[in-house]
Amino acid sequence: MDTLSSMLIIIANLLLLFSRFCNTANTLTLSQSIRDGGTRTLVSKDGSFELGFFSPGSSRNRYVGIWYKNIPVTTVVWVANRNNPINDSSGFLMFDKTGNFVLVSNNNSTVVWSSNSKKAAQSAMGELLDSGNLVLRDEKDANSGSYLWQSFDYPSDTLLPGMKLGWDLRIGLDRRLSAWKSPDDPSSGDFTWGTQLQSNPELVMWKGSKKYFRSGPWNGIGFSGEPALIFNPVFDFDFVDDGEEVYYTYTLKIKSLITRLVMNQTTYFRHRYTWNEINQTWVLYATVPRDYCDTYNLCGAYGNCIISQSPVCQCLEKFTPKSPESWNSTDWSQGCVRNKPLDCQKGDGFVKYAGLKLPDATNSWVNKTMNLKECRSKCLQNCSCMAYTATNIKERSGCAIWFGDPIDIRQFPAAGQEIYIRMNASESSECLSLVLVNP
Repeated sequence: MDTLSSMLIIIANLLLLFSRFCNTANTLTLSQSIRDGGTRTLVSKDGSFELGFFSPGSSRNRYVGIWYKNIPVTTVVWVANRNNPINDSSGFLMFDKTGNFVLVSNNNSTVVWSSNSKKAAQSAMGELLDSGNLVLRDEKDANSGSYLWQSFDYPSDTLLPGMKLGWDLRIGLDRRLSAWKSPDDPSSGDFTWGTQLQSNPELVMWKGSKKYFRSGPWNGIGFSGEPALIFNPVFDFDFVDDGEEVYYTYTLKIKSLITRLVMNQTTYFRHRYTWNEINQTWVLYATVPRDYCDTYNLCGAYGNCIISQSPVCQCLEKFTPKSPESWNSTDWSQGCVRNKPLDCQKGDGFVKYAGLKLPDATNSWVNKTMNLKECRSKCLQNCSCMAYTATNIKERSGCAIWFGDPIDIRQFPAAGQEIYIRMNASESSECLSLVLVNP
């Protein structure tokens, strides 16, 4: 081979290498686009995530999504046009004249999806971060954490480390997960997970319009219905409720770990997976619901689900089935009633029950500045107040009170929480194995 031929081969290889490098940048500018079938994609700086066009499973529909770059098992974590697929390869991802991401098809005649940011940018730039977050920002803010729009605010079926599950109250943004309808169809299914806004917020999974599983309220160190989140050696969990935002998030103690939470509508489970580098496979780390007792409101009012018992539904101590016949036939929906009815006018007391998942907090009220004694007094003043507890078990501070009969209780002997339930004063004066709260 002559010298000229050798030089041409070297130049061709360099151009190919340069082309690959240029076409796998982590940023997209106003003059650039990503075409379906082209070589350009976005790849995060550390090579963890890639954005481009794909078809899920056996489908021929085309979507713009983000997936793990260095994992051989194609694992998509976000889809832009999940509810509006393109049925051919005519798609382009680019910027429109307002500086928004826009996905178009059919020679730019059809807008399939847009980031729809209301904030203006003099010179918009898109970037795929190492976290898997696709962000839109002004080029002059390229080194700041200020974003005009970000995909983390519009999740699909997957929660990655650092994502927020919950609300930005300032703009009314609800960040929630919804499962893919099937492995071939990433459109929004009816299996969803998010933060329920109320005085005492908690995380709730929904199956259509029905509650399917709930975490229990945050107690300062974790959720009373999610004992695995407490003192976990792998993850750090946090729940923020500061008047501006209400959300749950998690981060990694082991930074090299690859993990994801994903909603699965086929099984109606929320799975947490970790990547096993040696076996090159996803390993199931945890599943919710975990067992029969995670079924929402299985045992009715004042019923306590104990997974080690048979039947699993047991009335709390000092309570009996409301309908013994139904209860004995394993229909526990009517729940339990007190052995002795309340007598608010003559005076009631409280009995402490320990090791429980706190009841559904929809009809509860919270004051974070009260102490437990003040909380008890507040509850006694209202005849419809049925229970109270501290909102922060680490500091035994704050007050949460429940109105109406508590539901969706289960036993967690090692990790559950204390709750004080209103009882007839004659019951409260007895010597109990449970701890009595004296007047």
